Amino acid sequence: MRAARLVRLVLLLQNRQTMTAAELAAELEVSERTVTRDVAALAEAGVPVYADRGRAGGYRLLGGYRTRLTGLARAEAEALFLSGVPTALRDLGLADAASAAGLKVLAALNPDLSDAQRSVSQRFHLDAPAWWQEPATPEPLPTLAEAVWDDRRIAVRYRRRGDTTVDRLLDPHGLVLKAGVWYLAARTEGGFRVYRVDRIASAEPTGFRFTREESFDLPAFWEQRAAEFARSILRTRVVLRLTEAGARRLRHVYSDRAVADEALAAADRAETDGRVTLTVTLPVESPDVAFGQLFALGPEVEILSPADLRLRFAEAARRTAALYDAPGPDDDAPDPG
Repeated sequence: MRAARLVRLVLLLQNRQTMTAAELAAELEVSERTVTRDVAALAEAGVPVYADRGRAGGYRLLGGYRTRLTGLARAEAEALFLSGVPTALRDLGLADAASAAGLKVLAALNPDLSDAQRSVSQRFHLDAPAWWQEPATPEPLPTLAEAVWDDRRIAVRYRRRGDTTVDRLLDPHGLVLKAGVWYLAARTEGGFRVYRVDRIASAEPTGFRFTREESFDLPAFWEQRAAEFARSILRTRVVLRLTEAGARRLRHVYSDRAVADEALAAADRAETDGRVTLTVTLPVESPDVAFGQLFALGPEVEILSPADLRLRFAEAARRTAALYDAPGPDDDAPDPG
C-alpha cells in the first residue's frame, strides 16, 4: 500500500540521513520513478524532503525533522519476536511488517544507538533449517498463520501415513518451526494435537472464531509433546556391552542423549582383569536405526541381543576386516622418507 510505503520512505531517510533514489528503490522494492513520485507527494504534504544534486547527492530530510509515526502496529510488534528467524517471517507473510517495525524502532532510538541493529545482526544469527535439507514453504502455511493470529476455526484435509486422508475442524493455537519443518498445534474435540503442516492437503477458513484456551502455553506444550514423541518411537530394546570409551561416546552417536544417560545410569558394571565394561539395555527406534548409530562405536561395543542384530554386526565386522586384510593400493609404494 502506498501510505505504508511513504511512511517507510520517511523512516529510512530519518535513520540514514541521505539515500539515493537507487538505494530507496531497492529498500522499498519499487522503481526509481516511483521513488521520485513518492518524494514529490511527501513534499506536497509538508514533509521537508530535499534532493541534493551531484555525484554524492541523494534525498534527505531537513535537519532536525523527526516523524512521530513510530507507534508499532500489532502485526509489526508480533513480527519483532520472530525477527531472528527471517525464513519464518517470509513463510508466515510477515517480512514487510518486520521491516516496518524495525524502521520504527530505529526511528524512536537515540541517534547514538542507531547502529544497534547492525551491531547485533553482525554478531548473532539463527539459522533454523537443518543441514542438507531444501527448505520448502507448505502451501497452506499462510492460511494457517492467519487463522492462528485471528483465532479463527479452520477446516483441513490431512494426509495420514499411507496416504489416507481425514477431514478435521481445528482451532489453531500455534505454529512451531522445528529443524525446517512446520507443525500446527490445534485443539480438536479430543483435545490438543500436533499436525505436520506439509501433510495438510488443504485448509479453509470456516468463518467462525473460537475462544482461545488462556492456559495454553505453546513452548511448554511443544516441549512435552516432542519428548513424548521421541520416547514413543523407541519400540525395540537392544542389550550391549560397552567399554569405558564406548560408554563415553554413546551419548554422541545415539539420537537422544537423555535416554542414553538414563540407560548408562542403570547399566551393570563389571571388571575383568582390570578391564571395565558396562552392560546396557538401550531403547531404540528399530534394529536398522540401532545398527546405523551403534556401528560408529566400532570395537568399543558388543551387541548381546537381539540375536539377528548381533549377527549383522558380526557380518559387518568380518567384511570390514577382510577389506583391511587385503593389500591396499599404496602398500607397495616406496617410502617417501
